[in-house]
Amino acid sequence: MNSASASFPIDPKDLIAGLGRGLTVIESFDDDHPRMTPAEVSVRTGIPRTAARRHLLSLCHFGYAQTDGRLFWLTPRVLRLGQSYLAAARLPRLVQPFIQQLSMATGETVNASVLDGHDVVYVARSNSPRLVSIGFHAGARAPAHVVAPGPVLLAAFDDAALQRWIDKHEFGTYTAHTLTNRAEFEKVVQAARGLDYWIANQQLDVGLTGVAVALRDRHGVAVGAIGMTLQMASHSQEEITARLVPSLHETAKTLRALL
Repeated sequence: MNSASASFPIDPKDLIAGLGRGLTVIESFDDDHPRMTPAEVSVRTGIPRTAARRHLLSLCHFGYAQTDGRLFWLTPRVLRLGQSYLAAARLPRLVQPFIQQLSMATGETVNASVLDGHDVVYVARSNSPRLVSIGFHAGARAPAHVVAPGPVLLAAFDDAALQRWIDKHEFGTYTAHTLTNRAEFEKVVQAARGLDYWIANQQLDVGLTGVAVALRDRHGVAVGAIGMTLQMASHSQEEITARLVPSLHETAKTLRALL
């Protein structure tokens, strides 16, 4: 659904399988696996160990990884891949002045995000009007079930697609409030579909709440979300619903004609 092939058919004969495997190797590194042997990469990717080692050595050659001869780890050069998207994609550039204007009007930090598989990826963020700000920076990602844009973006799925997504999602626990029950999360998405916004309380971090609304293009297709991360102690549910949700909707409505 998020791949290029979803909108443009690609002949398998035109694909370079090695490129796909190399990207899979890069994606296999995470917080729990910052340094790995070729055998560990093989287990995480399903790529044979010998091939995994060759991919890792190639990444080292091109500057995307380093090794001590046994373990491999990524270098900061990998960040260029994500920065290329942020620099080239139309959505981050288009929304930036509008979320900045909303930020100045509300006094809150505003971000824009998209759904990438099972993660929400934040692609733009306003400059904070506060000395100390909270929320996600451009390039950050979070599991979709623990942040407000997740249910908002998943609300655009039909019931069958949503069920497939839920069946494959890993519902990790981050706080005592994190919703990990699949049936209950499906109800959350359905509720977000009816409300046309969602507020997520303490799902990822204790004391923080998030609110988001969908960004739709001129055809009504959800292409992303805009939202805010807030301190629960400073923002009541009523204030968020009465003051911030309408402001988010107004900005989304303005952007709709441009998307």
